[in-house]
Amino acid sequence: MKQIKTVCSRDCYDTCSLIASVDAAGVITSVKGDPDHPITRGFLCPRGTKDPQRIVTNRIQTPSIRSDLSGLSGGFRSLPWNSAIDTLADRLQHTIDTCGRESVLFLDYVGNQGTLSADFPKRLWNALGVTQTDGALCSRSGRHGICLHHGKAYGIKPEALLTKDLILFWGFNAKVSAAHLWRLATQARKSRGAKIVVIDPRCSETAKRADLWIQPRPETDVALAYGLMNYLKVRKGADTTFLDNHTLGFEHLAREIEQWPDERTLKVTQVNRDDFESLGDLYSGTRNSAIMIGIGIQKCDQGADQARAVSLIPAMMGIHRGFYYSNSDAYSINSGLISGKAYLTDGGDETEQVAVAEEIRKGRFKFIYINCMNPAVTVPDQSAFRQGLARQDVFCVTHDTHWSDTAKLSDLVLPAPTFYEKEDVVIPYMHPYVIKSNPVIPPLFESKTEIEVMQLIARRLGLAQVWLYEDPMEVLSRAFVDSFENGTFDDLLSGRVLTLKSSSDDTYATLSGKLELYSSTARTRGYPPLPVQGSTRTDEYDFTLLNSAIPSFTSTQFQEVFGAIPAIVHINPEQAKSLGFEENQEVIMENDQGRARVMLTLSGDVPPDVLWTPRQSLDLDDSPMNTLMSPIPQPIGNGARYNSTRVRLKPN
Repeated sequence: MKQIKTVCSRDCYDTCSLIASVDAAGVITSVKGDPDHPITRGFLCPRGTKDPQRIVTNRIQTPSIRSDLSGLSGGFRSLPWNSAIDTLADRLQHTIDTCGRESVLFLDYVGNQGTLSADFPKRLWNALGVTQTDGALCSRSGRHGICLHHGKAYGIKPEALLTKDLILFWGFNAKVSAAHLWRLATQARKSRGAKIVVIDPRCSETAKRADLWIQPRPETDVALAYGLMNYLKVRKGADTTFLDNHTLGFEHLAREIEQWPDERTLKVTQVNRDDFESLGDLYSGTRNSAIMIGIGIQKCDQGADQARAVSLIPAMMGIHRGFYYSNSDAYSINSGLISGKAYLTDGGDETEQVAVAEEIRKGRFKFIYINCMNPAVTVPDQSAFRQGLARQDVFCVTHDTHWSDTAKLSDLVLPAPTFYEKEDVVIPYMHPYVIKSNPVIPPLFESKTEIEVMQLIARRLGLAQVWLYEDPMEVLSRAFVDSFENGTFDDLLSGRVLTLKSSSDDTYATLSGKLELYSSTARTRGYPPLPVQGSTRTDEYDFTLLNSAIPSFTSTQFQEVFGAIPAIVHINPEQAKSLGFEENQEVIMENDQGRARVMLTLSGDVPPDVLWTPRQSLDLDDSPMNTLMSPIPQPIGNGARYNSTRVRLKPN
């Protein structure tokens, strides 16, 4: 029995180091967490432990082409790799020749976060100058909002939680979404008596284990942040020395927070007064605190403002970057070299990822190549997206490991290896620890890596750029020059765990070099210099529909193991009774975007006028829940508005 170390490359905070056991027949028999890794520390989430089962289930085994390319009704037939590449390249070249490069769409995201799986293959599409998206589907609006004030969005390192006396999870269900981060918080509570506060409209798994749960109305986080800052200023007094030395614009912020006394804050947020005062007393009682900002709070109409408002709170207590959102900005890695952008003087078109469904429906793109993404479930406005793929003048290619919803709707499907079947380097966005991801088993079936396919296409098209064919590891060695604190890229290849160098907490990449509480960058870009609490909507719809992750799934992955994501919606029991709804009743959620048929679950975890459903599920008719979601990007960062979805509810 061999044991081989590798790294989970899924879109997850934890980026775990794994130890896979492989028997003499080359079969992975088990996977466990690496006990020597500073964050993984020997345990995995339920998904990680089930990976050996998923590796061989529902896999794309051969290149496959739709039998009838005139629509989506036919099945698939296998074809050899050389025929698949010929078909792909001929269709791609024809599209470029007849409709222009801009009519080709490369659609990707973070289904695999490896630099060799997700970033290096972009070299082909950058060389061709095709249309790509802005990658704003998940977290970009929050990041852009925070950057308006801090310059970069990085903050607290995870292990710092072990030293904190107060930890706030603001819109962050860490118990489910970041198991190792949650364990660090609970260790701090056990070892030093740290208090854990959760701020969330829903009583999440994390909220149920908190010392204090604050329940604001959805989309009132700016009001709550301003109200808390006002509470700190009035009760505690702001840290004027810190504000004078390290910030700009406090006089503007002070005038704004003065407009949010307790009474107004409580009226808008509907937070219980005792809970609000407990929060204010806890936060004002120590400078040794951390605010963990969840990605979910910025997936709404005013998401960027919510994230940026929360990120300003620590400054009141004199704390540099006393928050966490994502630490990707802290590291110095030449990503342009990896993706090939460094070789270009002019790139192709860019389109908004959140709004891409309608562009596809209208036929803007004639050739679509999809990598590391399952957009036939994940993007908003699914009716438009699926109508677009069904167009006879659209040719869609998907390169994936499993028969995803998107693969089933494509014209040509290419088999990819899982991260257990190839080498890679994965950069975490929570912690700074990097270890080479080793292949545990050879590629299964007829899988080819993203780089292999990219170079096969490039050769078939006759592309002559030398940088398309460079050795990937040699490129990474140049991209990671001076990126690590404790070694070189060669040390990484030898198996050492290296620590990425991080920017200092008291450095602000703003125009002034300070934390700009009143953002000059926002003003020059036409955004409000201070976060704005928008009006909470009253319209013909009855409910705000929230969605978030559940333990057994990473986005749409792992349904091969755990079954389908439940087609359910949670409703407050008292409101259900008043409306005549019952447990396990089939209901229709609908709005102007579409409709979804789901099973009703009565749950005290959600307040009145709010519904909650698991993220990325299909309804009882196998229609994506994202059929209901708006395709209009946010003004700051172009992010999605999933948690601003308004629906009516009626019996089926």
